Amino acid sequence: MTVIDPDTQAGWVPESESEDDAGEDMPLSLRLSIADTLTLGNATCGFMAVYFTTTGILIPHLTGSDESGMARHSAATAVILMLLAAVFDLFDGLVARKLRSSPMGAELDNLSDLISFGLAPAYFVLVYGMVADDAHQRVSALAAIVVLLAVVLRLARFSCVTMKDGMFQGMPSPFGALTVVSIVLLELPFVPTLLAIVGVAWLMVSRVEYPKPRGVLAVAMLSWIVAAMGLLAAWAFDAPGGQLLLQTGCALQVVLGAVIPLFATARRVNTFRDNRREARTAQLP
Repeated sequence: MTVIDPDTQAGWVPESESEDDAGEDMPLSLRLSIADTLTLGNATCGFMAVYFTTTGILIPHLTGSDESGMARHSAATAVILMLLAAVFDLFDGLVARKLRSSPMGAELDNLSDLISFGLAPAYFVLVYGMVADDAHQRVSALAAIVVLLAVVLRLARFSCVTMKDGMFQGMPSPFGALTVVSIVLLELPFVPTLLAIVGVAWLMVSRVEYPKPRGVLAVAMLSWIVAAMGLLAAWAFDAPGGQLLLQTGCALQVVLGAVIPLFATARRVNTFRDNRREARTAQLP
């Protein structure tokens, strides 16, 4: 309701009513949905992973601190935060399909993924090259750039290329980020570590098909993430067998990253053979 001041002939709107109208007039593109909130949680986890990598690993190394336990705890915390970012990334898509998603949803998702699964693992590789005894800093920096650019290209292509339902083209960035970090945590010699990291970056920009985490696969992925968090916690607190358990989990992550493309390639070859066989059968009199 608008009231006219008899002295000034100026109109004014009651405060409560103007606030309601302002909320109703807010553009849809500026309203965050529940899925968007989860996506922002993804970005926050990625940023905090960079923070713990810097304060707990890099700075103690540069200052000559001998607190190896602090570095172990910080490394575990950083990786757990990346895993938590993957959980947010998994659930924001599920929530967006069940409820509504804002027009900003796709853009927020790509930007958050770039932080959590591009910047954070690439920075982890960079710091590894600075603190590891047998690593070469400049070569590690180059590998980190390769990882970052692979994720950038992967996310840009995801926005432009339409794939058949239920499939990704190229290794998904969360899976790629966790595989890169697992390779670093395996503490292999520098050259095999570097080659494996570059191989993962190539898989992210390749045309190899990966299934989307839906249904049973989503539950399996969530269970694996929770188990990985437990392995990292056991390693961080130096539990009996924690080192062995962590290396086993990291090795399994790397094996999955290598085996899934083989299954995808074998399936594509079998599909090609079946199509040729059907074509030949159709040509017979």
